[in-house]
Amino acid sequence: APESLMQALEDLDYLAALDNDGNLSEFGIIMSEFPLDPQLSKSLLASCEFECVDEMLTIAAMVTAPSCFLHAPPGTEEIARSRWRRLSHPAGDHFTLINVFNAFRAATASPTQPGNREQWCCEYFLSCSALSTAEMIRAELVEIMKRIELPISEPDFGSEANLLSIKKALLSGYFMDIARDVDGSGNYLMLTHKQVAQLHPFSSYCNTRRIPEWVLFHEFSISEGNSIRVVSEISPHLFAELVPQYYFSNLPPSESKDILQEVINHLAPVSATKEEQK
Repeated sequence: APESLMQALEDLDYLAALDNDGNLSEFGIIMSEFPLDPQLSKSLLASCEFECVDEMLTIAAMVTAPSCFLHAPPGTEEIARSRWRRLSHPAGDHFTLINVFNAFRAATASPTQPGNREQWCCEYFLSCSALSTAEMIRAELVEIMKRIELPISEPDFGSEANLLSIKKALLSGYFMDIARDVDGSGNYLMLTHKQVAQLHPFSSYCNTRRIPEWVLFHEFSISEGNSIRVVSEISPHLFAELVPQYYFSNLPPSESKDILQEVINHLAPVSATKEEQK
């Protein structure tokens, strides 16, 4: 549909993947080297700037592979939730996926016992095939990074600086996928088209019963009951710091936009001072 095509071009423009003539920019050409959706490519490239490439490679592989969480058989739902809780990360689902992937690798590191990975996945109600696929995707992404000579930073997962860097890299690509809990009960209103969605049942926040106010999400699914998948908490200040102004000005009016505008206005004098120093 023409409207879909125009929306896709507009999204690429917001991601700085197009030049003034509508052709791929230099940045867009590098983004197109990756077999990923544009937002994920942008986040992966941004991770080079924020020095969290190792972690973003894992996130990119995990969200591109099928979901690793399995529906627990009847009567075992609480056991599954308790096992997943061991792997969950307070910062959100993107970080939980890193925990899951790292734990999968650690538990299956022994080449002499190949049955370990199936046993471990069974114990944690996770899909061994999905995690193996993520492993292959990650290896392919690493090869592409090396081929086009992009830096791969050393893993530093867990430090405060690293967690902030990952959020910045994610926001660089997913600033269009932001939602706010408008009533404190998990009804998330998306900034772009004002649709209301709930957290997907596999979200780590459903396990901890904590409902963050502002979130960045990887995917919105109508087929799964208007849910947002792979969700992590962000601060409006971080969003205001990284969002392109021309994208923000095109957002439809809403209470959320008004709140963000106040944050941007508050940050404006600081930004002006930084520009003067530069």
